[in-house]
Amino acid sequence: MINLTIDGLPVEAEASFKILEAARKVGIYIPGLCSHPDLPPGGICGLCLVEVEGLEDLVQACETKVEPGMVVHTGTLRVLEYRRNKLAAILGNHPHSCLTCAQREGCSRTQCSSNVPANERCCPKLGSCEVRKISEYIGIKPEIPRYQFLNLPLVLHEPLIQRDYNLCIGCQRCVRVCRDVLGVGALHVVEMQDRSVASPTGLTLAESHCRFCTACVEVCPTGALSDRDLYGSVSPSALVPCRSSCPAEIDVARYVKLIADEQFANALAVIREKVPFPATLGRVCFHPCETNCRRGKINDPVSICRLKRFVADQDSGWWRGMQKAALPTGRRVAVVGAGPAGLTAAYFLVKLGHDVTVFEALPVAGGMPRVGIPPYRLPRDILEREIADIVRTGVRIKTDCRIEDAGSLLSQGFHAILLATGAHGAVKLGVPGEDLTGVFYGVSFLRQVNLGEHVPLGTRVVVVGGGNVAMDTARTALRLGAREVLVYCLESHGEMLAFPEEVEETLQEGVIIRHSRGIKSILGKHGQVTGVVTIAVDSIFDPEGRFNPTYVDGSEEETQADSVIVSIGQKPEPNFLGKLDGITGPGGYLSVDPKTLATPAKGIFASGDAVSGPKSVIDAIASGRLAASSIDRFLGGNGVIDEELVTREPAVAFIGKVEGFAGMRRHGILRRPWRPGPQGSSCPPGHMMEAKFAEVEQDLLEDMAVTEAERCLRCDLRLMIAKPPLPPDHWLTFDAQSISRVPDVEGVYQLLDKDKKLLAIVGTANLKHSLEEQLEYADKISFFGYEVEPMYTSRESQLIQQFLQEHGCLPEGTGDMDDLF
Repeated sequence: MINLTIDGLPVEAEASFKILEAARKVGIYIPGLCSHPDLPPGGICGLCLVEVEGLEDLVQACETKVEPGMVVHTGTLRVLEYRRNKLAAILGNHPHSCLTCAQREGCSRTQCSSNVPANERCCPKLGSCEVRKISEYIGIKPEIPRYQFLNLPLVLHEPLIQRDYNLCIGCQRCVRVCRDVLGVGALHVVEMQDRSVASPTGLTLAESHCRFCTACVEVCPTGALSDRDLYGSVSPSALVPCRSSCPAEIDVARYVKLIADEQFANALAVIREKVPFPATLGRVCFHPCETNCRRGKINDPVSICRLKRFVADQDSGWWRGMQKAALPTGRRVAVVGAGPAGLTAAYFLVKLGHDVTVFEALPVAGGMPRVGIPPYRLPRDILEREIADIVRTGVRIKTDCRIEDAGSLLSQGFHAILLATGAHGAVKLGVPGEDLTGVFYGVSFLRQVNLGEHVPLGTRVVVVGGGNVAMDTARTALRLGAREVLVYCLESHGEMLAFPEEVEETLQEGVIIRHSRGIKSILGKHGQVTGVVTIAVDSIFDPEGRFNPTYVDGSEEETQADSVIVSIGQKPEPNFLGKLDGITGPGGYLSVDPKTLATPAKGIFASGDAVSGPKSVIDAIASGRLAASSIDRFLGGNGVIDEELVTREPAVAFIGKVEGFAGMRRHGILRRPWRPGPQGSSCPPGHMMEAKFAEVEQDLLEDMAVTEAERCLRCDLRLMIAKPPLPPDHWLTFDAQSISRVPDVEGVYQLLDKDKKLLAIVGTANLKHSLEEQLEYADKISFFGYEVEPMYTSRESQLIQQFLQEHGCLPEGTGDMDDLF
C-alpha cells in the first residue's frame, strides 16, 4: 500500500493500482469512454487525462501507476479544456445533434423541430446513453463541427446482436471483453473510411465463433452494439429469460452450467432449492424456460427440461445431506389435497419447522400427476419416489380421507389450512346424446385408468378436444385396445392448445386428428353410443374475442364410434367447505388474495388449480410455494422458504472459444416406439400398466447431456459485468432539512428509493408544499431532486416520456402515491 493525494484528499492504494482505480476507490470520478471496471486499460479515448505535480505533460489516469507521494489533480482548467477538445474529436465521428438540443428530454427522435436529418440524430439509447451523460459532465464545445454521416454498414439480420458501425467510437471495450475476459476473441478492430471500428473476425458473428452471450452489448457505451430483440434499459429478467419465465423461479442458468461442468449432484441440488419434484417436472413440465430461451433465436433452444430430468434420474441423494432441520414451531397446518400444489406447500412448511398433515380424498397421493397423467409420460415409481422424499422430511399424508367441512379443521387444533383440491371436474359438451353409456370425460377417464379400473371402450373411439388432455386420452385409448382413435377439435393444426411435441407423438402412434370440426350430437342405440355427428367450424371466437364457435350449416357428417371421450376442459369438483362463506367464487373456483393466496376466512389459504383453473404442474408448484411463504408469515415466520443447498462459487466469466458454436444443434428426443397388440386384443389392468404403458421418452445419455448444456449462451454472464462509473448525480437526501431549502415555486421533482430507483416524477405548483406532503412516505423514499420550472406540466411530461423510452414502462408512482406505497 502506498499513499498519494488526489484533489486534496489523502488516498491509500495498492502499489499496482493505476490512478483511475485509486480515484474510484475513494469516490472521485474521472470520466472515460474506453475504461471499464472489468477490463484492462484502454488508453484510447483520452478523456481520463489528469495533471500530476512535477510532470509537464498530462497523463492518462487509466494507464499511469500510482507512486508514493504522488499529487494528482483531476479538475484543473488545463485538464477540463483538454477533455472538452478530446470529446469534440470523438463527437465529430458520432451523431451529437440531439445531445445539444434543448428539446431532447422525452423526444421520440421520429420528428425533429430542428430539421436534423434522421441519419444525424442520436440512436434509441438517447436518455440512457453513456456518451450523453459524460458529454453533459465534460461539456460540449459550441464550435463542434457537424457530424458527417458516412453510411457505414448497419447489420440487422444476425441473431441477438445488431451492429451500427456509424455509431462506433472505436473505444474497443467490446473487443477487450470478448478477448481478455471471455477468452472468445470474436471481435477485432478494422478500418472503415479512415475510422477504427470493432467488427467480427469473420464475415458474420457465427463464422467468428461468437458465443452470443451479449457481453459486448453490455459494455458498449454507444448504440453501436445493441440487443436485437430487447429495447431500452434491459432488465435482468429479460437478459436471463429461462430463469425469469420459470413460475417457480428455478435458477436454470446455474444448473445448466453445472451440468456442462459435469457437476450433476450440484445441479440437482440447485433445482431442489426451489421444487420437490425435479424428476416429475423433467417429464411433464411445459417448459416456458425453453420457449423463452435466447438460444432459440440462433437455432434451437437448450433442452432444459430434459437436462432437469437427466440430473434427477442420476440422483445420488447428496442434496439430502445439505438440508438443515428447523426447530419445531409448535404450529400445525392442514393441507387438503395431495397434488403438486399441496405437497409443495407441505414440503416447505415442514422444512420451516411446522407440523403438517395432508388430507387426500383419493386412495393415492400425487393429485393430477398421479391420476391424470398416463404412466407412459410419468411412470408411477418416479412420482412415488419424490413423494417419499416429501414424507421423509416429516409430512404426514392421509389418503382416502375426504374433508367434508374444512372449517372444522381449525377446531381440531390446526392453526392454518391450505385448500389445494385441484380441478378434477369435467366440462361437458352440452349436446344431445351426452348422457348415453359410452360417453366418458377426459380427466375422470384417465383417473379410472390410472387407478387400475377396467374401462370398456370398444374398438372405435372418438376423442373430443385439442389440448394436452385430449392427446393423453387418445393415446391411452390406443393402449387399452382401441383399433381406431379419431380426435375432433375445433382448432386448425396451428391453433391446437396441445404442445406441438404432444401432437406429433399422438400422430406417430396412429391417432387420426380431424381439425376444424365440432360435435353436433352423439348418436346411440338402446342407450349405448353408436357414433357422433360432426360439423365444420366457421369461427371459434366472436369479434370481441370471446369463445363462441359458429358452424357451417349443411356440413354435418356421421362417424361410427363405440365410445366418446370428451376432453374439452376441467373445473373444480363441488367442494366440501362446510359453512365457510365467501370462499367459493364464479365457476366453483376458490377466491383468494392473489398476493398471499389467503381466502376471506382467517387462517384459510388456497392454491393450485382450485384457484387458477387448470394449469400446469410447474404453475401448481409455484402456487404451493407462494402459499407456504404466506402461511409461514401468518404463523409468525418471515416467509422465507428457500434453502441454499449448494454454496455459490465465485463467478468465472471465462468461457473460451468453441469452433462452430452457433451451429451446435439440439439433441433429438430418444423415444421407445409403441406398437399396438394383435387385432382385438386388450390387456388386463395390471399387465397393461407395465407393458402397454412403458415410458416412451428416454433419458439423455451423459455425454449428450453435457454437450446439450454446453450449447447454453451463458446469458447470465452479462449480469456479472459491472456498470461503468457515471458522472456523480445531484440527488438530495429526502428529509425535512433538505426539503426546507426547496423554494415555494412551480416545478418538477423526482423521488427515488434507497437504491436510487426512480419512484415518481411529479409536476406541482408548489415544490416545497408538495414535497412536505410526501414526508409521510419517508420510510420508502431516500432521495429526491427538483427543477424550478413555471411550465411544470410540460416538463413533467418530458421527463416521463424520457423514462418511458428508456425503461419501457412508467415510473411506479405515476398517479396516486397511496397506490404506490
